[in-house]
Amino acid sequence: MGDIKKILINYIPKKRWMLHVLFWIIILTLLTFAITTPYGNYYIIFVRNLFMLVPQLLASYLLVYYQVPKLLYKHRYFWFFLSLFVSCYLLSALARVIVIYIIEELFRPPPFTKESVVEILKNPRILFTGYFFNVYTPAIIMFITRLVKEKFEEEKKLETLEKDKVKAELNFLKAQIHPHFLFNTLNNLYVLARKKSDKAPEAILKLSEILDYILYGNPQKVSVEKEIHLIKNYINLEQLRYGERLTVIVNEKIDNPHTQMPPLILISIIENAFKHGVNGLIEKPEIKIDITVNNSELFFEVYNTKPAVAHSGKKDYKNGIGLKNTISQLQLLYPKKHTLEIKDGDGFYIVKLYINLNIT
Repeated sequence: MGDIKKILINYIPKKRWMLHVLFWIIILTLLTFAITTPYGNYYIIFVRNLFMLVPQLLASYLLVYYQVPKLLYKHRYFWFFLSLFVSCYLLSALARVIVIYIIEELFRPPPFTKESVVEILKNPRILFTGYFFNVYTPAIIMFITRLVKEKFEEEKKLETLEKDKVKAELNFLKAQIHPHFLFNTLNNLYVLARKKSDKAPEAILKLSEILDYILYGNPQKVSVEKEIHLIKNYINLEQLRYGERLTVIVNEKIDNPHTQMPPLILISIIENAFKHGVNGLIEKPEIKIDITVNNSELFFEVYNTKPAVAHSGKKDYKNGIGLKNTISQLQLLYPKKHTLEIKDGDGFYIVKLYINLNIT
């Protein structure tokens, strides 16, 4: 079953118009062989069904691309049912007009009487029993097909998200918990231990918590409280590294600490702030972090100083691996539900991130 899904996902044509043409060719073929008419041969049946495509096309695209997404999915039930009733009535009437004034003119032996358009509109019973199902059967098939297609696309999206999440975690480990980082941290811990500083056990504990969080405690969603705890541990380790030369200010306003969010989304931004904001060329490096969660909306802002002249060995702030991974994750996790702004000022960077964490 999994192989079939992969085939359907990977080999569905990317050009949508080809899919639509193929769909209507299949519908026309099926109706030609499934419907019998009093006119006899398949040629007449084919021509009849070809003309009937007009109301069927209108019904299908109106239902699938307007009535369901714009009315039903947006809980505008009154307008949905009213629109559906009116379209069923008018398109069934159009189908009967086509039969009487085109198809019967071509294939029915004269003489025969014709109903006027007014008479057709005054006979809803005939419209419903004789034409409704013929007009709306393709529309229902198209709607079901679209639901199945969206299901496959959602599965593909989740697979891609999972792969990107793993890549982001691996890149985080490479960029942050790499040998150089561990060497500096362990060296600081060694100095504290030699001095018998009271800070050494706490520093070891914080490093242990970071490694445990990343390697073992990393589900798809975590509480904001846990993510902030990770951030504070990381900041404390960096402050241990840079000492009193560095000023770090953290402001947090959290209405519900149990609000769920993806792990490791914010840490790359903070890592970039330390990478670019605590340069040896900066006399008084400063980092300010504001985290606000209100009604499942996250507002995150990071300010850091930077050298007046760009360091030749440093990558551009926006081109770091961690930040690129964060942007990719945000696009997959929160499409159209987030904004990310990076301001490159005179002597400072500011990153502003907004996420609507309400994903239904």
